[in-house]
Amino acid sequence: MIYNWQQPGWPSFSYDVSEVEDMLFEFAELTGHVSGMLKTLPEAVQLEAVLDMMVAEAIKTSEIEGEYLRRQDVVSSIRNNLGLNQTPEATQDKMAQGAGELMADARKTYADALTAEKLFQWHTMLLKEQKQICVGAWRSHEEPMQVVSGALGKEKVHFEAPPSSRIPDEMSRFIQWFNQTAPGGDDEIRKAPVRSAVAHLYFETLHPFEDGNGRIGRAIAEKALSQTLGRPVLLSLSRTIEADKKAYYNALEQAQKSNEITSWVAYFVSVILTSQKEAIALVEFILKKSKFFDRFKNMLNERQLKAIRKMLDAGPEGFEGGMNARKYIGITKASKATATRDLQHLLELGVLIQEGGGRSTRYRLNI
Repeated sequence: MIYNWQQPGWPSFSYDVSEVEDMLFEFAELTGHVSGMLKTLPEAVQLEAVLDMMVAEAIKTSEIEGEYLRRQDVVSSIRNNLGLNQTPEATQDKMAQGAGELMADARKTYADALTAEKLFQWHTMLLKEQKQICVGAWRSHEEPMQVVSGALGKEKVHFEAPPSSRIPDEMSRFIQWFNQTAPGGDDEIRKAPVRSAVAHLYFETLHPFEDGNGRIGRAIAEKALSQTLGRPVLLSLSRTIEADKKAYYNALEQAQKSNEITSWVAYFVSVILTSQKEAIALVEFILKKSKFFDRFKNMLNERQLKAIRKMLDAGPEGFEGGMNARKYIGITKASKATATRDLQHLLELGVLIQEGGGRSTRYRLNI
């Protein structure tokens, strides 16, 4: 297999923007819409929307790589690094702490030029607990950097990146390209989703680190969006990608076979567009949640509040499978009799709506 980086003209990608004009127009409309929505919301609701999106991105970008972070540790880390906690909250999960640090730093420094030092800093944030790999430096091992799947002895090589010896020069060229395509650069790419798509593919092709390339590559994609839009983007690419990882990896694999990348740009722009729609749904949900709490906050005991917050953490998609007595007991540690009584009270207040009956009884929030 001859990969894109081995072909003549690398890394001069070619693509036909006319293929995505409709999606680009819709994205521009939606970004204006979400910006307008945020301006009309109370400051506390705006902050909650930003935090929820950052938390979703940190958690989902790790889930794509098969790593699962403690949500509360991610929340604490992001709040600590944004200066929202007067007294920093302790975090048990160091991976979650690092993911939160990266999300906060990427948001605060979105307008800054990209540098090797910044990428090393992000890599160290993410993987400082990984003692078996070289952290905060380009990969330098002699063996090929390959993306492989399948059982031992039946492996399938999906992609092989440039050898480590080429990475310092390749990354110097990538960083130069990224900064020159930014607003005001010599080769400015004015369409934010297009620049984001090319930046992500370019970085993932180089695969410059021993580990963490996917997570940092998605942070770069969001940095490209934010820079070109002129403000931190409010969406989570990783949340959309994680919902259909197979499509993401298939599109990436195909794109790394050629420097004509129209299909990749179309795929990635569609991901960005879907992410923006999901962000709007999340902002609308947060506003409903705020009104919901204003209505019921003085009517609920601590157990009920804990269970409802757990249900609300599921976001606009809703609490999977609904709430039932068994789940309520697991969340609140209440007895069966207390759980039944609490749920009946929530039903009578109109907090919950009952679905099914008997052993199949479950509840969803009336939001």
